[in-house]
Amino acid sequence: MPHVRAGSTPLYYGTVDCIKKTVAADGILGLYKGMAVPVAGVAPVFATCFFGYNLGKKIFAKDPMNLRKHELLLAGMFSGIFTTAILAPGERIKCLLQVQSNSCGPVKYKGPADVFRQLYREGGLRSIYKGTAATLLRDIPSSGVYFLTYEWIKELLRNPYANNELGVGKTLFAGGMAGVFNWVVAIPPDVLKSRLQSAPEGTYPNGIRSVFSELIAREGFFALYRGVTPVMLRAFPANAACFLGYEVALKFLDYAFPNL
Repeated sequence: MPHVRAGSTPLYYGTVDCIKKTVAADGILGLYKGMAVPVAGVAPVFATCFFGYNLGKKIFAKDPMNLRKHELLLAGMFSGIFTTAILAPGERIKCLLQVQSNSCGPVKYKGPADVFRQLYREGGLRSIYKGTAATLLRDIPSSGVYFLTYEWIKELLRNPYANNELGVGKTLFAGGMAGVFNWVVAIPPDVLKSRLQSAPEGTYPNGIRSVFSELIAREGFFALYRGVTPVMLRAFPANAACFLGYEVALKFLDYAFPNL
């Protein structure tokens, strides 16, 4: 959930307050402000994520057909490096657009392309990629937990008397739970990353360390999990659908290109 810099009045006091104020100021479409860049990047991000995961399995696994838990964790963490390269600029643009409110004065950015132009003019690629280290801090551990959880739950749900095949319902459950565990790990660094990326230049001279110190001192530990409700409401269905699509795509490719 976007917030103004520490020390000033918060824009929102919770999920419901955020929805009310956003709809009042910008209408229903305001709930989707800043989403053009993330939506456009969904396909390449997940393609890159699963590519990195499968490459990681080849790198870290002694036996690719029988991966151990720590090998799955490492392969998943490896995938987080790949996704950050794509996600970091989009996350920066999204945060700036979402923290911008039409009810708080003139609009600075007209859209994603305008954000990109202004950031590049102000500080070049370094400004566009501000928060990359924080994004890595979020995506590397959370991606490891993401794939480890999915494979672990799949293993628990497999029926040895049905060729170890999982039905649609079990696949959806495993994928949904993977998303939930992913965000349990990802939310604290995501809160820090979002504050860093949406703050004016020079606000946090030591980067994410400054954000962390200020947040804990002013708002306490539980501020690291601010925004957990809307994130969790999205995490299960979104990732259930993601992994179901992944499994269906694998089966289609095996059928269409058996020698690939």
